[in-house]
Amino acid sequence: MNPQKVIISENIGQSLTEAIAECPHDKLFVLCDETTRKLCLPVVEPFMSGYQLITIQSSDTHKTLESLSHVWSELQQGGASRHSLMINLGGGMVTDLGGFAASTFKRGIQYINIPTTLLSMVDASVGGKTGINFGGLKNEIGVFNNASSVILNTTFLKTMDEENLLSGFAEMLKHGLISDERIWAQLLHVEIEKLSAQDIADSVAVKQRIVLEDPTEKGIRKALNLGHTAGHAFESYAMKRQPVLHGYAVAWGIIVELYLSVVKTGFPVDRMRQTVQFIREHYGQLAITCKDYPELLELMHHDKKNTGGTINFTLLGGIGDIRINQTATEDEIKEALDFYREG
Repeated sequence: MNPQKVIISENIGQSLTEAIAECPHDKLFVLCDETTRKLCLPVVEPFMSGYQLITIQSSDTHKTLESLSHVWSELQQGGASRHSLMINLGGGMVTDLGGFAASTFKRGIQYINIPTTLLSMVDASVGGKTGINFGGLKNEIGVFNNASSVILNTTFLKTMDEENLLSGFAEMLKHGLISDERIWAQLLHVEIEKLSAQDIADSVAVKQRIVLEDPTEKGIRKALNLGHTAGHAFESYAMKRQPVLHGYAVAWGIIVELYLSVVKTGFPVDRMRQTVQFIREHYGQLAITCKDYPELLELMHHDKKNTGGTINFTLLGGIGDIRINQTATEDEIKEALDFYREG
């Protein structure tokens, strides 16, 4: 993959102008969803001339083949060539889908990500993962392909409610758990509504360091999957009933996988309980019963990280002590789900 430039931006106009200048192009396209078109496009519009706007519907439920096809059609009808440039302005759904659309149209055009949610700033827009949901499963179809630039500017966080800030913060908490005690402890006491550019830069640096070492997830990049095997199962389960935000599902998945870490890889019980208490206080709980376990296990079996039909977890031996490619029996997973439900 081409290297990815991540810009911690204090001046969105200057950062965007410079990023566009570094990508010579014949035509410029901007992808928004309905929400970011209204709230975020006015912030960057003065710094883009002659662009063509593509709008898709908001929310992860529209990260679909139909939305992708719409973007391809708009590019085609707008006269896009292999030398065109697309700017994805939005949350993780927009950067995931837009990145995939750009990576596949004419076998690939350049794109810039401007994430507008905390979740997309610290996770979705960085690292080159693109894709769509398919067949009721999260991110089932996609490619690895870096954006030319990712511009991170906290101005956009002012448009977010507390629930969406918490969704993004779950990925920051994950980054703390896989990095070191200092970052982890700091995150448990930070005021989420007062996150600074430095807080975000520290979190992104954890992901960048890992992605640089393993860009296509053959090894250590699987560290970033902590909380996601169970979390994606929770998210897909909820998608069929009452959809939940990705970060909430990841936070709940962290509870399950820290419990497995205590049982299987010796994670300290006190650190597990401190983290779980924080998650319960801030994220509540998805209402499940033991009758839902077979469906959740089936969803875990569909996870992309699995090999040979065996459910694969990233666990921890301690904070920053990453253990990839861990397995658990169905009974152990059910025990972890019991802990999630009952504490």
